[in-house]
Amino acid sequence: MGLFDKIKGEFIDVIEWTDSSPNTLVYRFPRHNNEIKNGAELTVREGQTAVLIDEGQLADVFGPGMYTLETANLPILSTLKGWKHGFESPFKAEVYFVNMRQLTDQKWGTKNPVTMRDPEFGPVRVRAFGTYAIRISDPGKFLTEIVGTDGHFTTEEVTDQVRNVLVARFSDAMASSGIPVLDMAANYDELATKLAERVSTDMDGYGIELRTLLVENISLPPAVEETLDKRTSMGVIGDLDKYTRFQTAEAIGDMANNPGGGGAAGAGMGAGMGFAMGNQMAQSMTPSAPAPQSGGAAPPPIPQGPKYFAAIDGQQAGPFDAAAIKAHIEGGSVTRETLVWSEGMAEWTAAGAVDAVAKLFPATPPPLPGQ
Repeated sequence: MGLFDKIKGEFIDVIEWTDSSPNTLVYRFPRHNNEIKNGAELTVREGQTAVLIDEGQLADVFGPGMYTLETANLPILSTLKGWKHGFESPFKAEVYFVNMRQLTDQKWGTKNPVTMRDPEFGPVRVRAFGTYAIRISDPGKFLTEIVGTDGHFTTEEVTDQVRNVLVARFSDAMASSGIPVLDMAANYDELATKLAERVSTDMDGYGIELRTLLVENISLPPAVEETLDKRTSMGVIGDLDKYTRFQTAEAIGDMANNPGGGGAAGAGMGAGMGFAMGNQMAQSMTPSAPAPQSGGAAPPPIPQGPKYFAAIDGQQAGPFDAAAIKAHIEGGSVTRETLVWSEGMAEWTAAGAVDAVAKLFPATPPPLPGQ
């Protein structure tokens, strides 16, 4: 810089910054040898903060407004410079303007899939992406921790770091959430809240405030999504047998609407499919019989013997099968003189005169010889 520029710089007593770019976060005001004239006017617009740095040390911070730079409003710088009774000559200090507006619609996403253990599918790999918004909450900390001596600091230089922190903390948030993959779409807000809580501590160390964080999508690898789609399709189809019959009927209808295609072979195929369809429908309408216990036809039912009614204590009782009649004989309620009747008999007959019942009575030994 020449002599004229040096003199011009010493006589300039207005320090301000008009933000003409959409991505500038920090701008260092250019002065010859960083000299600031006593009584210079500092203008800080809305959405800005001015920070004075003296020989690498953070000094005074000014919010929106107009200031006259003198001992009264430079308490920290006066202490650093050792000004006890004011000053008249120009002083050296760097003036940084910090953009305090909110940076919206910033993108984040996982570069590589994140492996997590799902309660239903087991180990799966997922990708995620979304948006976030940040703003500088502590200009002094942001300058000392992030910017350093950079005279023109842009959003790209800080968003990369924020994005890396988000992706690193996303794995922890996913693992601790316990949310199944299939339920994640309904819990994006919960995941975003967990992720924001983990990231906020890191951001505070940089002097940055995470204003909003959105999870827009969590996706599975293409092969897993394809398998999941097939599983969903099977659920929509439902009964596979009914679906097969429906498809067969549709195919027969298509052949009927196109009689010229395929000739005799097509007609034969259509007839065969028709017979198969008929068999399937008949089987679906016929109740299924229990399967036999072994190969071959099922045996016929075991034949049942006749059942008898008996006159017991003057009342009709029964019908009784052979086992029940024998029990009554042993109990004494049925004797040989008890009247019994069964289907096919003309009238009530004494039990001892009915051969099938007489066999149930205990045998009577013949008389002894000579008696």
